[in-house]
Amino acid sequence: MTQPGQVPAPAPQQINIELPADLEAVYSNFAIINHSPSEIVIDFARLLPNVPKARVYGRVIMTPLNAKLLLAALQDNLSKFEERFGEIRMPDDISFQAPPGLFEGRKPGD
Repeated sequence: MTQPGQVPAPAPQQINIELPADLEAVYSNFAIINHSPSEIVIDFARLLPNVPKARVYGRVIMTPLNAKLLLAALQDNLSKFEERFGEIRMPDDISFQAPPGLFEGRKPGD
C-alpha cells in the first residue's frame, strides 16, 4: 500500500527473449576486460595449455551501469549455485594474469 504522496512502484515488465536457432554457444576460459569512460569491453577467449596464443571468440560492450548490474547478477547466481552444489574453491596460487608476452603490443583481433 502506498502512503499519501508516494508514487506506486511500476508493475514488473515482461520481456520476451529470442534465442535464434543458429546461435552458437562458445566456451571461454579467459576474459580480457578493458574500459573507457563510457563503455566496458569484455572479450571472451579460449586459452589452451602449451599454446602461447589465445583466440577471442566473443566481445560484449556495455555501459558501466550495465556492467555493474551484470556483476550483481553473476554474484547472485554464483551464490545460488554454491547453495545448491557447494562452495566453488579457488586455487591457493591463482593468477589472473595472462602468460608473459601473450598480449604485449597486441590488441584482440591483431
